[in-house]
Amino acid sequence: MSVCEFKPGLEGIPAAQSSISFVNGQEGILEYRGLRIEDLAENSTFLETAYLLIWGKLPTKDELIEFEHEVRYHRRIKYRIRDMMKSFPESGHPMDALQASAAALGLFYSRRDLDNPAYIRDAVVRLLATIPTMVAAFQLMRKGNDPVRPRDDLDYSANFLYMLSEREPDPLMARIFDVCLTLHAEHTMNASTFSARVTASTLTDPYAVVASAVGTLGGPLHGGANEEVIGMLEEIGSVENVGSYLEDRLQRKAKIMGFGHRVYKVKDPRATILQKLAEQMFDKFGYDKYYDIAVELERAIAEKLGHKGIYPNVDFYSGLVYRKMGIPTDLFTPVFAIARVAGWLAHWKEQIAENRIFRPTQVYTGHHDVSYTPVEQR
Repeated sequence: MSVCEFKPGLEGIPAAQSSISFVNGQEGILEYRGLRIEDLAENSTFLETAYLLIWGKLPTKDELIEFEHEVRYHRRIKYRIRDMMKSFPESGHPMDALQASAAALGLFYSRRDLDNPAYIRDAVVRLLATIPTMVAAFQLMRKGNDPVRPRDDLDYSANFLYMLSEREPDPLMARIFDVCLTLHAEHTMNASTFSARVTASTLTDPYAVVASAVGTLGGPLHGGANEEVIGMLEEIGSVENVGSYLEDRLQRKAKIMGFGHRVYKVKDPRATILQKLAEQMFDKFGYDKYYDIAVELERAIAEKLGHKGIYPNVDFYSGLVYRKMGIPTDLFTPVFAIARVAGWLAHWKEQIAENRIFRPTQVYTGHHDVSYTPVEQR
């Protein structure tokens, strides 16, 4: 490819060779290390999936027990980080709080000892363990409450839900949340993963890598889309309004949140699983009227735009699941980050194994040989 051939957004340009995950957008296939996402959602746990992504294989029983034990006993955050978070403005977005808090971890634990397997494992464990604690802590502190201390007797997902409310969650709810984390854990070279790999290529510490990825994930064209979906469903208001809403969006050529994907030309396999999870939630914990709106909107868009490959993506149903769990809308993207830390760390580890710093070129469109004009003559 000529260095002068410009591809907006680097579309279609491979940025790395990776064995972590695979997507076939024409057939709706997503694999982590060769395992189909449907199999992992049904049979695995988030921490087992994280181990698979980061170390390249499913753990043995003893390896998984040890890994879960390490994560369980590194959930607490230093009081200075808590004190820092207490000074954040209550109106601040939780993603901004998470980015700052993740970066702050590097002040305490970064040695950039990237040739030391023990340092790498410690960083992996600490980030997986503390990111949920920081998300939950900011949620409570911005309301004027002290954070809830993690419980060592609860598993990864149940503990996070407990830290949000200080109530032990229903086992089905905790299991569904764990599946949600598995579904969001990794998805090839998306924007935040690319950001993580670029940052990792400078050989900085993993806390800076995760902080940079969190900042990228927060945008409405990436992880922030799940928040926008709930707002859209609330704006529609009823099943009867779906048709007029859709016609208006199509006439204005406006984006419909939760639909379409750069890769998938069929329904995102994660959206299919999330829809089933939503139905399980409603069966046990009560219905949500916005689900009917979502289903009708999916039907209407398939009718009008299906021929263009516009179908629900992972963001479309995830918000409905989190909403039923009582998770505030502006925490949807931080929850996405809790899961995606596993994928970011897998790519960090893969990047530094055979590292070359990212240094793309550009197509210059400015002027040349411009004469300097003294300030008094301007």
